[in-house]
Amino acid sequence: MRLKISHRTEYQYDAPLSYALQRLRLFPKSDPAQDVVEWALSIEGAREEVRYDDSFGNDTRLLSIDGTPHTIAIAASGVVETKDTSGVSGRHTGLAPLWLFCQETPLTAPGPGVAALVETVRGDEAVERLHALMGLVREGVSYVTGATSAVTTAEEALAQGQGVCQDHAHIFLSAARSMGFPARYVSGYLRLDDIDEQTASHAWAEAHVEGVGWIGFDCSNGISPDERYVRVATGRDYRDAMPVMGIRLGQAEEQLAVQISVEQ
Repeated sequence: MRLKISHRTEYQYDAPLSYALQRLRLFPKSDPAQDVVEWALSIEGAREEVRYDDSFGNDTRLLSIDGTPHTIAIAASGVVETKDTSGVSGRHTGLAPLWLFCQETPLTAPGPGVAALVETVRGDEAVERLHALMGLVREGVSYVTGATSAVTTAEEALAQGQGVCQDHAHIFLSAARSMGFPARYVSGYLRLDDIDEQTASHAWAEAHVEGVGWIGFDCSNGISPDERYVRVATGRDYRDAMPVMGIRLGQAEEQLAVQISVEQ
């Protein structure tokens, strides 16, 4: 499937900024499941200072403000050719060792809720157990926009039974690691049926299975990623893979607007 993607993030301030830094992970890479045909970035109110691949292999850009802007706008767009690999994204690569993805983080630390969830997972084979886990997470945590925030932990989302794709991914990561699987967070895009315009990017989880490699699990939709998905960044949790992250100094009030379009 050939997907055309546009992702614009705009920050508006009621006073000029004197200092701000932004870190971008908005550049997908070609892999066994996707081929990046073209991709471009445009920036208003800031300038690119440096680019590098982080320890997880993500294309990362650092921006600083240019002058004293009232607006910072970041627009990424391009075309990606995808194919259905039944969720398998390939062997492990990059500088981060597999054991790093077995370690908990503040957002994915397991507690009583995750422990109880793991106890209910059934299946003889590794992939069968992971699919069963995906189903349990989807059944136990309803998709409700606004029910959680960027700092909600896996345990908190599981306890309240509501969340979004970020929470589903964190719960899956916490449980999969408790079951002995290296697991990582994936941020990217999803082509929705009959819907081009979106207000947020998508997220899912991947678990590493010996002899197979990384396999994706989208608990929000109850499937392994297919040709409608585009992978952009990975990490131990949301903070490692979030598309835009920044800091700023000053008292200016901020308004954020995000516009995403994913078209076939």
